[in-house]
Amino acid sequence: MFCLQFFRPALPTTASLLVAICMISLAGCSQNPYWAAPGGAAWNMPQNAAISQNDARLAELNRRVQLLDDNNRQLHTQLAQSDQQIQVYKDESDLLRNQLAAVTTQMESTAIAARDAQSQVRGMQASTQIRGGAVIQPNTNLTQMASRLNLGGIPVQQDGEVIRVAVPSDQLFAPGTAQLTPQAASTLDPIATQLARAFPRNRIGIEGYTDNAPIYGGGYASTHQLTAAQASAVLDVLSRRNGMPPNQLFTVAQGSNNPRQSNETPAGRAANRRVELVIYPDNY
Repeated sequence: MFCLQFFRPALPTTASLLVAICMISLAGCSQNPYWAAPGGAAWNMPQNAAISQNDARLAELNRRVQLLDDNNRQLHTQLAQSDQQIQVYKDESDLLRNQLAAVTTQMESTAIAARDAQSQVRGMQASTQIRGGAVIQPNTNLTQMASRLNLGGIPVQQDGEVIRVAVPSDQLFAPGTAQLTPQAASTLDPIATQLARAFPRNRIGIEGYTDNAPIYGGGYASTHQLTAAQASAVLDVLSRRNGMPPNQLFTVAQGSNNPRQSNETPAGRAANRRVELVIYPDNY
């Protein structure tokens, strides 16, 4: 009995087993590199490293966003400056366009006035012009021949060296236009017949006049343009319809110049709207 008790190993207690397990665990785990710090703090290192990387990425994204914001502000500033410059160019373009229109209108008026002056000079200096080597001789019997005219109420008067036949424009044209009315031919035909018979070689000017009323519509910018068109229309009737030589005739646009009566009354304005056939003492 004594020997049996001596050689039987003693069974470990529960407490000793727990201590042994803990010791083995501590000894085995002490080789893990993540246990470098006491209390197991080394287990947080992978998470801290990931957070640091995320912070770096977030910082980079913030930097890029800030850069984009700066670029966006610069672009908005440049766009505003471009809009201002475009408006400046537009204003300058409008100003130049208006100035060009004004210059064009002035040039047209100047050209019309120059043509009128040239026509008047041709008429007044006809006696000194030389054509085909022959000097034009003045007609001294102009008054005598004018007394033969019977134009049915159309006034005929002597004005210095010339004879003027004043035809009311209202008998020839629609108001404010150079469009001949259907009755215009019945007025101009007998005048053309008597002028061709009494003055077959005299130069005849066709002068257009109107009142000082503003022109509305009709495509004419000035009274000179209107009276130039009216005088040309009468010349066309005299030459084409009635066969008067075109080189015997010339036109002058007087506009509202030289009114016969006051423009303050309707009757006066009607008298000032006229086409005068001016017979010169010179032969063509």
